[in-house]
Amino acid sequence: MAWLRLLTIIVISCLSKAHPQLQSGLDLGSLTRELLHSAKEPAFFDRLKRVRRRIHEYPELAFQEHETGRLIMSELESLGIDYSWPVAKTGIVASVGSGLEPYFGLRADIDALPIQELVEWEHKSKKQGKMHACGHDAHVTMLLGAAKLLERKRDELKGTVKLVFQPGEESYAGAYHMIKEGAVDNVHAIFGLHVTPELPAGTVASRPGPMLAGSARFQVIIQGKAGHAAQPHTTRDPVLAASLAILALQHLVSRETDPLEPRVVSIGFIQAGQAANVIPETVSFGGMFWSMSNEGLSYLQQRIKKVIETQAMVHRCTATIDFFEETMRPYPATVNDESMYEHAKKVGEYVVGKSNVLMMPMTMGAEDFSFYSNKMAAAFFVIGTRNETQKPNYGLHSPYLIIDEDVLPIGAAFHAAVAISYLDNHGR
Repeated sequence: MAWLRLLTIIVISCLSKAHPQLQSGLDLGSLTRELLHSAKEPAFFDRLKRVRRRIHEYPELAFQEHETGRLIMSELESLGIDYSWPVAKTGIVASVGSGLEPYFGLRADIDALPIQELVEWEHKSKKQGKMHACGHDAHVTMLLGAAKLLERKRDELKGTVKLVFQPGEESYAGAYHMIKEGAVDNVHAIFGLHVTPELPAGTVASRPGPMLAGSARFQVIIQGKAGHAAQPHTTRDPVLAASLAILALQHLVSRETDPLEPRVVSIGFIQAGQAANVIPETVSFGGMFWSMSNEGLSYLQQRIKKVIETQAMVHRCTATIDFFEETMRPYPATVNDESMYEHAKKVGEYVVGKSNVLMMPMTMGAEDFSFYSNKMAAAFFVIGTRNETQKPNYGLHSPYLIIDEDVLPIGAAFHAAVAISYLDNHGR
């Protein structure tokens, strides 16, 4: 009978690997039902809506999130949750659980955009030219909701959950600065959730492996010699040099890149002189580039520099290229760890139902959650916020963005369930 006992051990081991829930003994179905029920309680849900609306009314740009930070800290204090502040100028990191390993991270970005809100409603932005047009107000609210759910289960957590309220996601690589200042030191894995009006409320989506592109921006100044346009031989024409440089940049994708590898180079602006009869001394132009791999992004940066400098030299001009590597640091590609993706996907199936967990196509947009995914096992998901009764629907970064607040308790429960079940699987 020894062989039967051995076979039984092997089968149980295989089942445990295929279904971590069996390994941990956690009833994921009961857990998610409990968390959702709690988050949807009228008092709890009303609190979520009040918090979200308050943040929405007072949006703050990258590394200026002082009032937002005070609201977050006030909410954490009311829950009795310890936190560290400031981290990376205006960031906050809170901890819930045993205080011991393993450490699991949940992240929400907290900054707004320089956009004038055009939605007329009671809680419209009260700050001229600023709006939460990317849904970060909802992200903060969902994470605060998760904090409350986690605090209720503090004594049951088999480890520690780090709540990362991160500033400066929009263009300023806040995640990089949080990592640099030790916000996620010793964190084993991390989960992030982003709203999307592209999907109906009640759905979530992601994909294993590469999900979002890496991105970087650049600005160029071509220096020539000014003169009368009727005597071009006395000048060194930076307009011609810039024009041919821009055309040559398009070949980096069409002639130097494998057609099966996604890369993009786009020029967004060009500025030259003001007079039709004068060849200017300088021309400036700039743009961005994207790749689904960090290697591809690095290659594009090297070639952009070489192509522009060479084209300038051919036309007897000089070129200065700024890639903003310190002020607006390039974002690496967001790559989901496959095991973390499967874990969050499994939790999502319990939270919203299997048919509402969707496979997301790779997207050339970028997100600074990528800095976390390059450091540790990470899973980044999106949650649909589109209300089918509200037409038309506008995308992220639109001044007309509307978010269905019914997703707030779903997002709070999803965050909490991913963290609790991860610790249950990996805790001692």
